[in-house]
Amino acid sequence: MKRRLTLQFPREAVHQPITYRLAVDYDVASRIIRAQVAPNQSGTLVVELSGDIDELDAAQEWLMSLGLSISSAAGEIAIDPERCVDCGICSSVCPSGALSCSTPDWRLQFDQRRCVVCEQCIAVCPLDAISLKL
Repeated sequence: MKRRLTLQFPREAVHQPITYRLAVDYDVASRIIRAQVAPNQSGTLVVELSGDIDELDAAQEWLMSLGLSISSAAGEIAIDPERCVDCGICSSVCPSGALSCSTPDWRLQFDQRRCVVCEQCIAVCPLDAISLKL
């Protein structure tokens, strides 16, 4: 099972080896989608966790015991075909490969099943054609 979470680190928890402990103590694989963590500052980590449902629940409980604020993926990515000009900028930042442009017509393709809702595409779209649908 997979679970996409956004973790908000308090200043005190930034030095914890989170992904290492998830793997060793809970047998949960973590794929970091986006990270903004700096020493002695609060931070944010968007991560996709994979493992058995019981292990995922135990790992999430442990993360909360460290004082991390946890939120699940809310909503899904939506692309407005009226605004999109198929520039492909979003596909260059998509970590999961859900967005791509392919020959011969170089039209933007979106595979919803691959999307991990990291929201990186929203920030780079020059025409605001991509949004988060709740």
